[in-house]
Amino acid sequence: MISSSSSLTEQLKTFEREAFRLEILDEYNIPASAENLRAFLAGEPQPVDYNRGWVETVRAATQAGKRMYRVHIVSRPLTDYLRYELGWGYVKNMTGGEEFFILDTTDKPNPLPAAPDFWLFDEKTPVVMEYDETGAFLGPDLLPEENAAEFIRYRDTALAHAEPFSSWWAKHGG
Repeated sequence: MISSSSSLTEQLKTFEREAFRLEILDEYNIPASAENLRAFLAGEPQPVDYNRGWVETVRAATQAGKRMYRVHIVSRPLTDYLRYELGWGYVKNMTGGEEFFILDTTDKPNPLPAAPDFWLFDEKTPVVMEYDETGAFLGPDLLPEENAAEFIRYRDTALAHAEPFSSWWAKHGG
């Protein structure tokens, strides 16, 4: 098992067709985002350059005909962090062409209670995102290709139970 952030960065730059992400946490403890989270909670306007690097990465991929999409498993009421991530992050990232879906478990059981937080690249390279109990990122675990079928099932189940972010957000978000 390879474990390094540089390997994840390389996967994000070199995937050929699609990059799928399943997000399962209610809170991601990202020190670099602390000031933006504070500004969001204070009702301040989103900085013009917010998430610029990621949006450029997504735009380069989608303009090359690649698909970047994710499902986030959530339950309402949303945490302050999720309101920030969805309201500022997802809305901004969509401008680069990233697609988002919400699997809302508020009124139904989670169909993926054992699924980890992960990326899946080109249906062959699963990368489990490891976090501690506070939501701090510990690192990625790149798994061998023989593990891909399990992660394809997670992806397909998540998508079968999710709805497009825009319609979900119109009903439950900002």
